[in-house]
Amino acid sequence: MADQSKTAKSAKVNKSNNMISLLAPVLCLLAGYIIWRFILGAGSNFGVGYDNGGFWPEREAPKTALSKMYLGGIIVPILIGAFLTMITFVVERFLTIKNASGTGSNGDFVRKVQFHLSNKNIDAAIAECDKQKGSVGNVMKAGLHRYKEMVSNSSLSTEQKVMAIQKEVEEATSLELPMLEKNLVFLSTIASIATLMGLLGTVLGMIRSFSALGEDSGGGAAASKLSVGISEALYNTALGIGTSAFAIIFYNIFTTKIDAITYGIDESGFTLTQSFASLYK
Repeated sequence: MADQSKTAKSAKVNKSNNMISLLAPVLCLLAGYIIWRFILGAGSNFGVGYDNGGFWPEREAPKTALSKMYLGGIIVPILIGAFLTMITFVVERFLTIKNASGTGSNGDFVRKVQFHLSNKNIDAAIAECDKQKGSVGNVMKAGLHRYKEMVSNSSLSTEQKVMAIQKEVEEATSLELPMLEKNLVFLSTIASIATLMGLLGTVLGMIRSFSALGEDSGGGAAASKLSVGISEALYNTALGIGTSAFAIIFYNIFTTKIDAITYGIDESGFTLTQSFASLYK
C-alpha cells in the first residue's frame, strides 16, 4: 500500500512538471511577442509610427537602439521568446540540481556512511542520509533500508542479499536520474537552433532591404537606407548568437554537475554492496 501511494504521488508530481514544461515555452513565446510588439514597437519609440493596431504595424525612424530591434522583423519576437525560455529553464534546472546536490560534499558523505557501516551502525548511516538531503542521500537511504532488512534475513544467501541491495539501489537511481536530466533538452535545442533562427531573421531583413533598394532610385539616399536596413537585420543574428551562447554555457555547467551527482550515486551503490559482502558473509 505504501509503495502504491508513493507511486501515485510521484505520478501526480511528474504530470504537474510535464504541464509546466509544455506551458513555459508557449508563455515565453507569447511574452516575446508582447515585448516586441508593445514595448519595443511602441509608437512613442519612433519618429514615424503608423496605425498602432494590427499584428505587425509599420514603424520608421527609431529613437533608441532597443527600438531598432523591432525593425528586425517577425523573427525577433521568436528569438526573444527563445531567450526567455532559456532563462526559465536555467532557473528551473539550477534550483532542481541545487536541491539534488544536497548539503556538503558527496565524498565526505559517502565516507561517513562507510564509517558507520564498518561499525555496523546502520541507523546512524540512515541519519547521515537524512542530513545530506540530496539525490545521493536518497539513493543511499533506499539501499540502507534494504541493507537493514537483509542483515536480519536468514533465508537468502549472501550473494542473493547483495543482489537485492543492488536492485534497490538501481530502482532508486532510476527515479532520481530522470529528475536531474529533465528539461535539459530545451537548453540543448535552443543552443542548436537560436543561431539558425537569428540568421533566418537576418536573411529575411536583407531581402526586405534590397527589395526597398530596388524600388528606390535615390542614389546616396538609397544606399543610406540600405545600410540602416542591414544594421536592423543584424539584430537578429546578435540576439540568436547571444541566446545560443548562454544556452551552451549553462547546458555544460548543468551536465557537469549532474555527472558529479551520478558519480556519487554510483559510489554509494558500490559502498553498500561491498560493505555488506565483507561484513555479513
